[in-house]
Amino acid sequence: MKTISRFALLALVAGLAACSALESEKIDYKSAGKAPTLEVPPDLTQLSRDNRYAVPGGAVTANAYQAGLANAPGLPTAVSSVGDVKMERAGTQRWLVINRPADQLWEPVRDFWQESGFLLTTDQRNLGIMETDWAENRAKLPQDIIRGTIGKLMDSLYSTGELDRFRTRLERTPNGTEIFISHRGMEEVYSSSRKDQTVWQPRASDPELEAEFLRRLMVKLGVSQEQSKVIAAAGAAPQTAKVANVGGQPMVQINDNFERAWRRVGLALDRTGFTVEDRDRTAGTYFVRYVPPNPNKSDPSFFSKLFSSGKTEAPLKFRILVKGQGETSTVSVLNEAGAPDSTANAQRIVQVIADDLK
Repeated sequence: MKTISRFALLALVAGLAACSALESEKIDYKSAGKAPTLEVPPDLTQLSRDNRYAVPGGAVTANAYQAGLANAPGLPTAVSSVGDVKMERAGTQRWLVINRPADQLWEPVRDFWQESGFLLTTDQRNLGIMETDWAENRAKLPQDIIRGTIGKLMDSLYSTGELDRFRTRLERTPNGTEIFISHRGMEEVYSSSRKDQTVWQPRASDPELEAEFLRRLMVKLGVSQEQSKVIAAAGAAPQTAKVANVGGQPMVQINDNFERAWRRVGLALDRTGFTVEDRDRTAGTYFVRYVPPNPNKSDPSFFSKLFSSGKTEAPLKFRILVKGQGETSTVSVLNEAGAPDSTANAQRIVQVIADDLK
């Protein structure tokens, strides 16, 4: 019997991989490390297991719920809810509004990410921020005959060439909590024409991936699978954002009132690689710094290159100011001392925020 050549084997694998590409919509993350032991803070009140995430009210069918949406009056943004869990949407951005205190949600949200296959590298309850490690969506790997036969013996040889991490931000409101999930991705690309070396570089955030994890989190918090799919499918009116120069200072102009602009800008900052160190909602100010979203520390990220010429500089600190007037708002950049910033860095930041808000 003739032995199959290495090149023939590779060709067979490539062909089978193409046939299984339709399964890429599945999600299956698995971190390489082991989950740390989690201790419950002594000040956290434990809830009953029996009805911990029960949704108030009776069961709701998809048909009845859709009919309710169809008969509802038109709104400038989609607002869909079941019980005390609501999803809001503006353009490509979505977030959850939940009528429960943040202290009751922190543990379930943390459990949710671990159950989804992630480890947490940031777990700051005082800031309301948790962030996962970089992980690979193994569901994107080809489920071909060769991999299925050899199984785990060759599993480590397969790679999608993509990594994802997610930041979750919980923000207290007078009536409960708002939860934002933002995605950041990296991809492995060839760095030479000979294709013998690779580097990791940022890739665009995936709003649909964010929406899917928000939907799954709704299920974790008590919404049924059927209800969550109907809610996530609800549409929203298009949103507009543009860059303007007012008094020599670059700023973003948004067709949203302050409350909605505040939420959307916070999510845009998470998506584009800023770390929100603190925030003052009353003053409309985010205190931010930038940490490159890079699993390979030797390779500077795209955004860090905007502020340097070949070398990675120390994180820069800014204040992002959101001001509302009626149904419109503006977003501007202040330096670390709180003075208006009109430098090239501020112009770049304003453009990045505007691009994400469109």
